[in-house]
Amino acid sequence: MKNLCPLDYRYGREEMKRIFYEESRLQYQMDVEAALARAHASLGTISKEHAEEIARISNLGSVTVERVKEIEKETRHDLMAMIKAMTEQCNGEAGRFVHLGATSNDIVDTATALQIKAALGIILKDTDAFLLTLAKLAKRERDTLGIGRTHGQFAIPITFGFKIAGYIAEMLRHRERIEQIIPRACAGKMAGAVGTGAALGRNFFRIQKTVMDCLGLTYEPAATQVVGRDRYTELICLLAMMATSLDRYATEIRNLQRSELSEVAEAFDTDKQVGSSTMAQKKNPITSENVCGLARVVRGFVTPAFESQVLWHERDLSNSSAERFVLPHVFALLDDMLCKMNDVFANLSVNRERMIANIESARGLIMAEHVMMGMTEKGIGRQDAHEIVRKASMAASSANEHLLDALLKDESMRRIMSDDEIRDAMNPANYVGGAPEIVDSMVSAVEKALNMKVLP
Repeated sequence: MKNLCPLDYRYGREEMKRIFYEESRLQYQMDVEAALARAHASLGTISKEHAEEIARISNLGSVTVERVKEIEKETRHDLMAMIKAMTEQCNGEAGRFVHLGATSNDIVDTATALQIKAALGIILKDTDAFLLTLAKLAKRERDTLGIGRTHGQFAIPITFGFKIAGYIAEMLRHRERIEQIIPRACAGKMAGAVGTGAALGRNFFRIQKTVMDCLGLTYEPAATQVVGRDRYTELICLLAMMATSLDRYATEIRNLQRSELSEVAEAFDTDKQVGSSTMAQKKNPITSENVCGLARVVRGFVTPAFESQVLWHERDLSNSSAERFVLPHVFALLDDMLCKMNDVFANLSVNRERMIANIESARGLIMAEHVMMGMTEKGIGRQDAHEIVRKASMAASSANEHLLDALLKDESMRRIMSDDEIRDAMNPANYVGGAPEIVDSMVSAVEKALNMKVLP
């Protein structure tokens, strides 16, 4: 077998990819045709017997991809090929009523809405699983002391659980966005050639609503020949934003796994896994790197999504080919990324001893702000306190000594705070602010969103 796209052989999970296979696309389209026939029957446009016959043959056992492709070679129109294949399978007169009053994109866009609905269901399930993993990790590492970094430099103490709590807050926002976008992204139409529903006659509005109610979709209230592509643009932007969040988390894992930091590490099978073909000692953050690379691909689909929103008049066909790439790839890749990052965090090795060692390597400089704030509590102006601590910090750095030693030697400092007060202010465990409580609140937010306890 010859495979061109890496989705065929390397990336993506079968559960998600199956939604976008040719067979699945054909089945979704036939589901729409069956719903249309039943809507007609419910209003007396066609007989119930004819509608049930159309529904009976609307499956891959009766209408195959191969037969549709065979007909398409003649029609050069994929949807019409499906209609012909369905018609030839119908017994009696039922074939006359296949696709009655519809245009191609009534079927195509509504089937796409069904695919999006199924795919978003998987993304939401992935997101919930990832949130649960993050919440368990945050709770476990609630009080694990570490260093916060800004500009790539040591800043002030945090806890590792607090870092994860920030990821939870972001993913909870994404979860909310998914729920909000479902009715907008999962919208079909049954409104004919330019959206007026003229071919459906006086029953137009009732047929459209009946079809969408049957399929569990919303519908475009003022369509052209297609559903408004702003819906797809919003969807792809959301999925790309989620991919970018995963990119951010994966980048942090890669940074913290650097040899000189070694604060966390991806799981590594020391019995069999190989890190390098030549450097036998290597343990690389390959999954996180993979996620960062895939995020670039997902973001690359944002531009064609925007471009496909611009169509001539009531529509042209310039969006169709682009969307055949955009939707399956973005969904398959994001699903893959969510599952991979869930695995990374579920099996993450947290090196607490190295975190403490890195704190100690700062030689007290990360506590400069705490000392300054302690001075203000003694009545010293904030700017004056800042200057005293700044000079002491610069002196400590130049002399390669601990800030505590520099402060204890500073006469102006000792006139403000006692030696015990200075030592207490230099303890990193005393300066994590509300980090533990923020972890608690984010874990509770996950429990509320998922309606379950994070840990028994």
